[in-house]
Amino acid sequence: MISSIWNAVLYQPLLNALAFLVSIVPGGDVGVAVIVLTILVKVVLYPLSQKSIESQAQMNILAPELNKIKESGASKEEQARLTFELYKVHKTNPFSGCLLVLIQIPIIFALYYVFFKGIKFNNGILYSFVHIPAHMNMIFLGLIDISKKSLVLAVLAGISQYLQAYYMPKPPVSSSSNPSFQDSFTKSMNTQMKYIFPFIVTFIAYSISGAIALYWITSNLFMVGQQIYVKKKEFKLEVYG
Repeated sequence: MISSIWNAVLYQPLLNALAFLVSIVPGGDVGVAVIVLTILVKVVLYPLSQKSIESQAQMNILAPELNKIKESGASKEEQARLTFELYKVHKTNPFSGCLLVLIQIPIIFALYYVFFKGIKFNNGILYSFVHIPAHMNMIFLGLIDISKKSLVLAVLAGISQYLQAYYMPKPPVSSSSNPSFQDSFTKSMNTQMKYIFPFIVTFIAYSISGAIALYWITSNLFMVGQQIYVKKKEFKLEVYG
Protein backbone atom coordinates (compact mmCIF):
# COMPACT_ATOMS: atom_id res chain seq x y z
CA MET A 1 0.00 0.00 0.00
CA ILE A 2 2.70 2.49 1.07
CA SER A 3 4.86 1.40 -1.85
CA SER A 4 2.00 2.00 -4.31
CA ILE A 5 1.37 5.50 -2.92
CA TRP A 6 5.10 6.25 -3.03
CA ASN A 7 5.32 5.23 -6.70
CA ALA A 8 2.10 6.94 -7.80
CA VAL A 9 2.51 10.23 -5.92
CA LEU A 10 6.28 10.80 -5.87
CA TYR A 11 8.60 8.44 -7.76
CA GLN A 12 6.61 7.98 -10.99
CA PRO A 13 5.83 11.69 -11.56
CA LEU A 14 9.48 12.64 -11.02
CA LEU A 15 10.76 9.90 -13.32
CA ASN A 16 8.28 10.95 -16.02
CA ALA A 17 9.34 14.58 -15.61
CA LEU A 18 12.96 13.53 -16.09
CA ALA A 19 12.10 11.52 -19.23
CA PHE A 20 10.27 14.54 -20.64
CA LEU A 21 13.18 16.87 -19.87
CA VAL A 22 15.73 14.52 -21.46
CA SER A 23 13.62 14.48 -24.62
CA ILE A 24 13.57 18.30 -24.91
CA VAL A 25 17.01 19.46 -23.70
CA PRO A 26 19.59 20.03 -26.45
CA GLY A 27 21.40 16.84 -27.39
CA GLY A 28 19.43 14.78 -24.87
CA ASP A 29 22.00 15.75 -22.21
CA VAL A 30 20.85 13.80 -19.15
CA GLY A 31 23.09 15.88 -16.87
CA VAL A 32 21.34 19.07 -17.92
CA ALA A 33 17.97 17.35 -17.39
CA VAL A 34 19.04 16.31 -13.87
CA ILE A 35 19.94 19.93 -13.05
CA VAL A 36 16.69 21.30 -14.50
CA LEU A 37 14.53 18.74 -12.65
CA THR A 38 16.33 19.39 -9.35
CA ILE A 39 15.82 23.15 -9.75
CA LEU A 40 12.14 22.69 -10.64
CA VAL A 41 11.53 20.60 -7.52
CA LYS A 42 13.39 23.15 -5.41
CA VAL A 43 11.29 25.95 -6.89
CA VAL A 44 8.08 24.06 -6.04
CA LEU A 45 9.35 23.54 -2.47
CA TYR A 46 10.69 27.11 -2.24
CA PRO A 47 7.84 28.53 -0.11
CA LEU A 48 8.22 25.71 2.44
CA SER A 49 12.01 25.77 2.61
CA GLN A 50 12.06 29.57 2.69
CA LYS A 51 9.70 29.69 5.67
CA SER A 52 11.76 27.03 7.42
CA ILE A 53 14.98 29.04 6.98
CA GLU A 54 13.26 32.29 7.99
CA SER A 55 11.86 30.59 11.09
CA GLN A 56 15.36 29.54 12.14
CA ALA A 57 16.72 33.02 11.35
CA GLN A 58 13.99 34.59 13.51
CA MET A 59 14.95 32.27 16.36
CA ASN A 60 18.54 33.51 16.04
CA ILE A 61 17.35 37.11 16.36
CA LEU A 62 15.45 36.18 19.54
CA ALA A 63 18.41 34.20 20.97
CA PRO A 64 19.67 37.01 23.27
CA GLU A 65 16.21 37.45 24.80
CA LEU A 66 15.79 33.68 25.21
CA ASN A 67 19.19 33.48 26.94
CA LYS A 68 18.17 36.27 29.33
CA ILE A 69 15.05 34.29 30.27
CA LYS A 70 17.07 31.09 30.84
CA GLU A 71 19.62 32.91 33.01
CA SER A 72 17.06 34.97 34.96
CA GLY A 73 16.85 32.43 37.77
CA ALA A 74 13.07 32.25 37.43
CA SER A 75 11.20 29.00 37.94
CA LYS A 76 10.68 26.63 35.00
CA GLU A 77 7.01 27.61 34.86
CA GLU A 78 7.86 31.33 34.77
CA GLN A 79 10.53 30.77 32.09
CA ALA A 80 8.00 28.87 29.99
CA ARG A 81 5.46 31.70 30.38
CA LEU A 82 7.99 34.41 29.43
CA THR A 83 9.24 32.37 26.49
CA PHE A 84 5.71 31.83 25.20
CA GLU A 85 4.98 35.55 25.50
CA LEU A 86 8.19 36.38 23.59
CA TYR A 87 7.18 34.05 20.75
CA LYS A 88 3.68 35.54 20.75
CA VAL A 89 4.92 39.14 20.56
CA HIS A 90 7.26 38.34 17.66
CA LYS A 91 4.74 36.00 16.00
CA THR A 92 7.25 33.14 15.96
CA ASN A 93 6.55 29.41 16.13
CA PRO A 94 9.73 27.50 17.13
CA PHE A 95 8.31 24.25 15.73
CA SER A 96 7.19 25.52 12.33
CA GLY A 97 10.66 25.08 10.78
CA CYS A 98 10.81 21.41 11.81
CA LEU A 99 7.32 20.73 10.45
CA LEU A 100 8.13 22.30 7.09
CA VAL A 101 11.34 20.26 6.82
CA LEU A 102 9.41 17.05 7.53
CA ILE A 103 6.98 17.85 4.71
CA GLN A 104 9.85 18.29 2.26
CA ILE A 105 11.78 15.13 3.16
CA PRO A 106 9.65 12.58 1.19
CA ILE A 107 9.83 14.71 -1.98
CA ILE A 108 13.59 15.29 -1.71
CA PHE A 109 14.16 11.59 -1.00
CA ALA A 110 12.01 10.58 -3.98
CA LEU A 111 14.06 12.85 -6.26
CA TYR A 112 17.26 11.31 -4.90
CA TYR A 113 15.80 7.82 -5.45
CA VAL A 114 15.10 8.61 -9.13
CA PHE A 115 18.82 9.18 -9.71
CA PHE A 116 19.93 6.45 -7.26
CA LYS A 117 18.06 3.69 -9.13
CA GLY A 118 19.79 4.59 -12.35
CA ILE A 119 18.32 6.64 -15.15
CA LYS A 120 16.39 4.00 -17.09
CA PHE A 121 13.05 4.50 -18.77
CA ASN A 122 10.49 1.89 -19.83
CA ASN A 123 6.91 2.05 -20.99
CA GLY A 124 5.72 0.22 -17.89
CA ILE A 125 6.32 3.25 -15.67
CA LEU A 126 6.05 6.14 -18.11
CA TYR A 127 2.71 7.84 -18.67
CA SER A 128 0.99 7.28 -22.03
CA PHE A 129 1.76 10.85 -23.12
CA VAL A 130 5.46 10.64 -22.14
CA HIS A 131 7.69 8.76 -24.57
CA ILE A 132 11.05 7.14 -24.01
CA PRO A 133 13.65 9.74 -25.12
CA ALA A 134 14.93 8.97 -28.61
CA HIS A 135 18.41 10.05 -27.59
CA MET A 136 20.05 9.94 -24.16
CA ASN A 137 23.48 11.51 -23.77
CA MET A 138 25.09 10.57 -20.46
CA ILE A 139 28.19 12.68 -21.14
CA PHE A 140 27.40 15.87 -19.23
CA LEU A 141 28.32 18.89 -21.39
CA GLY A 142 30.49 16.54 -23.42
CA LEU A 143 32.94 16.24 -20.50
CA ILE A 144 31.83 13.85 -17.73
CA ASP A 145 30.01 10.50 -17.94
CA ILE A 146 27.40 10.84 -15.17
CA SER A 147 26.38 7.19 -15.45
CA LYS A 148 29.72 6.30 -13.83
CA LYS A 149 31.66 7.42 -10.80
CA SER A 150 33.09 10.93 -11.06
CA LEU A 151 35.70 12.10 -8.57
CA VAL A 152 35.43 15.69 -9.82
CA LEU A 153 31.66 15.86 -9.32
CA ALA A 154 31.91 14.00 -5.99
CA VAL A 155 34.42 16.54 -4.64
CA LEU A 156 32.25 19.42 -5.89
CA ALA A 157 29.27 17.80 -4.14
CA GLY A 158 31.25 17.75 -0.87
CA ILE A 159 32.28 21.40 -1.30
CA SER A 160 28.71 22.44 -2.03
CA GLN A 161 27.58 20.57 1.10
CA TYR A 162 30.13 22.49 3.18
CA LEU A 163 28.86 25.79 1.75
CA GLN A 164 25.27 24.78 2.49
CA ALA A 165 26.19 24.01 6.12
CA TYR A 166 28.29 27.21 6.37
CA TYR A 167 25.40 29.47 5.37
CA MET A 168 22.73 27.55 7.26
CA PRO A 169 21.19 29.65 10.10
CA LYS A 170 22.69 28.39 13.34
CA PRO A 171 20.31 27.36 16.14
CA PRO A 172 20.52 29.71 19.15
CA VAL A 173 22.96 28.49 21.82
CA SER A 174 23.11 29.80 25.37
CA SER A 175 25.96 32.20 26.17
CA SER A 176 26.23 30.75 29.68
CA SER A 177 29.68 29.65 30.90
CA ASN A 178 28.05 26.37 31.89
CA PRO A 179 26.16 25.25 28.76
CA SER A 180 23.40 22.66 29.04
CA PHE A 181 23.52 19.23 27.43
CA GLN A 182 21.18 20.50 24.70
CA ASP A 183 23.52 23.41 23.91
CA SER A 184 26.56 21.11 23.81
CA PHE A 185 24.71 18.61 21.60
CA THR A 186 23.58 21.40 19.23
CA LYS A 187 27.13 22.74 18.93
CA SER A 188 28.45 19.23 18.25
CA MET A 189 25.84 18.58 15.55
CA ASN A 190 26.62 21.90 13.85
CA THR A 191 30.33 21.02 13.79
CA GLN A 192 29.63 17.60 12.30
CA MET A 193 27.30 19.04 9.65
CA LYS A 194 29.93 21.58 8.66
CA TYR A 195 33.13 19.54 8.74
CA ILE A 196 32.24 15.83 8.66
CA PHE A 197 29.06 15.52 6.56
CA PRO A 198 30.70 17.02 3.42
CA PHE A 199 33.17 14.09 3.42
CA ILE A 200 30.28 11.64 3.80
CA VAL A 201 28.49 13.29 0.86
CA THR A 202 31.67 13.12 -1.22
CA PHE A 203 32.08 9.40 -0.44
CA ILE A 204 28.43 8.56 -1.22
CA ALA A 205 28.40 10.66 -4.40
CA TYR A 206 31.55 8.96 -5.66
CA SER A 207 30.32 5.49 -4.67
CA ILE A 208 27.09 5.74 -6.70
CA SER A 209 27.27 7.87 -9.84
CA GLY A 210 27.90 11.29 -11.30
CA ALA A 211 24.12 11.83 -11.55
CA ILE A 212 23.79 11.69 -7.75
CA ALA A 213 26.73 14.09 -7.38
CA LEU A 214 25.17 16.48 -9.89
CA TYR A 215 21.87 16.35 -7.99
CA TRP A 216 23.64 17.14 -4.71
CA ILE A 217 25.62 20.04 -6.21
CA THR A 218 22.51 21.63 -7.72
CA SER A 219 20.39 21.13 -4.60
CA ASN A 220 23.05 22.50 -2.25
CA LEU A 221 23.84 25.56 -4.37
CA PHE A 222 20.12 26.36 -4.59
CA MET A 223 19.93 26.19 -0.78
CA VAL A 224 23.03 28.39 -0.44
CA GLY A 225 21.31 31.05 -2.54
CA GLN A 226 18.22 30.87 -0.33
CA GLN A 227 20.25 31.09 2.85
CA ILE A 228 22.25 34.10 1.64
CA TYR A 229 18.97 35.83 0.79
CA VAL A 230 17.57 35.12 4.27
CA LYS A 231 20.80 36.33 5.93
CA LYS A 232 20.43 39.66 4.12
CA LYS A 233 16.82 39.95 5.32
CA GLU A 234 17.91 39.04 8.86
CA PHE A 235 20.62 41.73 8.77
CA LYS A 236 18.09 44.36 7.67
CA LEU A 237 15.75 43.37 10.50
CA GLU A 238 18.58 43.74 13.06
CA VAL A 239 19.74 47.08 11.66
CA TYR A 240 16.39 48.72 10.92
CA GLY A 241 14.28 46.85 13.45
